[in-house]
Amino acid sequence: MYIVSVSIHVQRERVTEFIAATLENARGTRQESGNLRFDFAQHEQDATRFMLYEVYRAPEDFLAHQQTPHYLRWKEKVADWMAEPRMGVRYRNLFPADSEW
Repeated sequence: MYIVSVSIHVQRERVTEFIAATLENARGTRQESGNLRFDFAQHEQDATRFMLYEVYRAPEDFLAHQQTPHYLRWKEKVADWMAEPRMGVRYRNLFPADSEW
């Protein structure tokens, strides 16, 4: 499995729009055959901060995701709403074993 965690800080006046746009992207991503999980979370104490936690079968599936219409729409739509650049960190899975999925 291939895991991507993205930390996002959005301008306060764009929070509602950001949530709507990201939910649309998340729903589209969950339809991709290579996606195993897409969590979208809002910080408990700072409503302008979000986290995406995405799990793909393989790195190639994440690269394919970045070419999908729903992702490209999301990326373009939210670009100017960032309070600071989003930070993505990529991981390789250790547990549970890929064969357990």
